[in-house]
Amino acid sequence: MKGESIDGLAILPKTIDNSQVVRERDPRTSRQVGLLLAVVAALVLGLVLYAWPNLELRQAGVEREQLARERERLLEENRKLRLEKAALTDLRRVEGIATRQLGLVAPPAADVVVVEPRPPAPAGQVAERGRAPEEPR
Repeated sequence: MKGESIDGLAILPKTIDNSQVVRERDPRTSRQVGLLLAVVAALVLGLVLYAWPNLELRQAGVEREQLARERERLLEENRKLRLEKAALTDLRRVEGIATRQLGLVAPPAADVVVVEPRPPAPAGQVAERGRAPEEPR
């Protein structure tokens, strides 16, 4: 296309030298970028402040469910242990083990001594060491 003519006009290429051009910063651009960053930071902060309580509520709900499951497990274990204790402390069972396995027998009624616990001292009365409190007459 060099040197061609269109409608009698010649197009000649012109070389442009931009090596001497110095680019200046526009102060308005810096302000606009700063304003844009401030708006984005405000939006992100607002989003975080909105989402944080919801996240905390969700985590509290999950923890509540875990604690409820743990409570149910412990209640069931407690029930089983109470049943086992009742079975182990059944006097007929204990008496059967004592007679069958250990060969123990009940003593004759004449040899049985019943020891009853001492009633507690009335309030304000101090018992001496080694002596029982005196009973009121």
